[in-house]
Amino acid sequence: MKLKGKQTWRFENDIYLSSCGTAVGPIEMEGPLGKMFDKTYDNLYCGEENWELAERKLMTDAIESCLKKAHKKKSQIDFLLAGDLLNQIVTSNYVAREMEIPFLGMFGACSTSMETLALGAVLVDGGYASNVVAAASSHNATAERQFRYPTEYGGQKPDSATFTVTGAGAALVSREKSKIKITEATIGKVVDLGVNNPFDMGSAMAPAAHDTILAHLRDTGRDASEYDLIVTGDLSRVGSTILLKLLEDEGVHLQNNFSDCGVMIYSPDQPVFAGGSGCACSAVVTYGHLVEEIKNGHLKKIFVVATGALLSPLMIQQKETIPCIAHGVVLELDEGVPNG
Repeated sequence: MKLKGKQTWRFENDIYLSSCGTAVGPIEMEGPLGKMFDKTYDNLYCGEENWELAERKLMTDAIESCLKKAHKKKSQIDFLLAGDLLNQIVTSNYVAREMEIPFLGMFGACSTSMETLALGAVLVDGGYASNVVAAASSHNATAERQFRYPTEYGGQKPDSATFTVTGAGAALVSREKSKIKITEATIGKVVDLGVNNPFDMGSAMAPAAHDTILAHLRDTGRDASEYDLIVTGDLSRVGSTILLKLLEDEGVHLQNNFSDCGVMIYSPDQPVFAGGSGCACSAVVTYGHLVEEIKNGHLKKIFVVATGALLSPLMIQQKETIPCIAHGVVLELDEGVPNG
C-alpha cells in the first residue's frame, strides 16, 4: 500500500471485492432496487421479538449470504470488521459473538460501510489477512428510538429529515480474483460547519463529502469526469444539492456521473422524507446494486463516498453541533477476469 497525497491509499496488490451479501426490510424491498437484495423481510421485526434482534438478524443474513456466494466457511475468515448505529455498536458485537470470527468493531456512523471496506483492503494488501468480511447495518426503528423519538411516539418530522434504512450489507475482501477490484481508499477528516439539527443530516454531512471528494481528486490528480459514477452514502435530496453547489464553487462539476444512495434506494412516492440514511444505506446500495452494475460492465470505475454524522443523543441534548466524516473507496471493473 502506498500513500498518495495526504489522505489516499493506493493498494499495491490486486485486492478484490470477492462477494457480497445484503438483507433489507419492507420499505427497501418495495423500492426501485428491491429485487437486487439477497434477503428481504415484509415487516420490521424480521421474524424476531424486537427491533434490536431484527437488526442482528439482518447483519447475520448479509454475512451468511456473502460467505455462501464465495463458498467460504466462517472458519476461513480471518477477521470480521463491522459496525452499526447503536450505542457501543451492540448489533455488531452480538453478531460477532455468534460468528466466532476474530472481530474488530468499528464506528463511523453512516460512513461505516466504506470505513470497514477500506481497512479490510489494507489488511489484505499488507498480508495481515487473506479473507476479511466488512459489514454494516442499521434499522429504522432502532435508530429512531435511540437518536430521535420512538416510532410509537408518532412525532412529525420536517421534509429535510432522512429515513434510516433497515438493512445490512457485507463484503468479502480477498486476493481471490473477481470482477471487482478495490484500488484506492480516501480517508476523510472530521468536518463540522455548525449544523445542530438532527432532522437535517444532509446539510450537516454534505461539507464532509465535499472535503473528501476534493482530497481524493487532489491526491490522485484526477478529474471527476474520469469516474463513471461518484456516489455519496446518504446525503439525501437536501444534502446532494448542497454538495453539488459546494463542488461547483471549487470548479468540480458533477451531473450525469453523480448520485446518492439515499436517493437511489427509495422511490419519490415512498414516505421517506428527503431520502435514505443509516449505515445500511450505502452498504446495501453498493453491495446489492452497484457491484452488479460493475460486473455487467455498465460501470467500470466508481468512487463510493459514505458519509457519517458522528453525533450522539447526549451531545444533541447538550446543544453540540454535529461533526461529520466521509470515507471513499474506488471500485473498478477487472476486465481480465471472465464472468461467472
